[in-house]
Amino acid sequence: MKTESKNTKTKKITVTVKDLYISYRGLKKTSIRASIGKLKSKVEVFEALKGVSFEVEEGKILGIIGKNGSGKSTMLRAIAGIFSPDKGTIDLHGNSVSLLSIGVGFNRKLTGKENIYLSGMLLGFSEEQIKAKEKEIIDFADIGDFINRPVKTYSSGMYSKLAFAITAILETDIMLIDEVLSVGDTRFKEKSYNKMKELISDTHRTVLIVSHSLDTIKNLCDEVLWLNDGEIIDIGKPEDIIPKYVEFMNK
Repeated sequence: MKTESKNTKTKKITVTVKDLYISYRGLKKTSIRASIGKLKSKVEVFEALKGVSFEVEEGKILGIIGKNGSGKSTMLRAIAGIFSPDKGTIDLHGNSVSLLSIGVGFNRKLTGKENIYLSGMLLGFSEEQIKAKEKEIIDFADIGDFINRPVKTYSSGMYSKLAFAITAILETDIMLIDEVLSVGDTRFKEKSYNKMKELISDTHRTVLIVSHSLDTIKNLCDEVLWLNDGEIIDIGKPEDIIPKYVEFMNK
């Protein structure tokens, strides 16, 4: 059953993305012999985002869909401040933001407990605030004695559990969720899904969710943004955008 949309009395923008361009640069593959004597290597440029612009109102849940390589995760990382745009602007209007994504944000040499404090402080929380939430985070993550072991020893499931617990318990104004709801065992998927529904019921919290699960997008999101090859194809209500996307993917 679809979560009810959250209505605000006045339109307040939380996220503004304007004319965003991001490119990746890398050396083209070539043999060592072919490279000998060349002063310059050829650089390959991949345009991940090409002039993307949109706004998200306070309290809204925006789902972001698209085939692999469309720029979805790149956009979330840019909004989180991890990637710098080549061109364009991102304005969070003074709001705090957290990114929940596998492989982002942890120091793999530190223990899970140490990463709770590191992540919390990077999000702008004081040591006292984190300590007050420490037990709740550990209990929610439910990874047992691994909480005192280096993160490099974690499975992807344990990593996602701890990452989700930190982001869910240390609540920020804007939450960016990148596929994490689809990782982990069945019990944790259900628990994280229910926690997410609880978090987004707050009319002041804005959430951007990247997911290949169209059911998740349909059930949780107020609006859907469809990216393809770094460009916005369409944005609108889930019931309008998802059928178009499914038809496109089935061609």
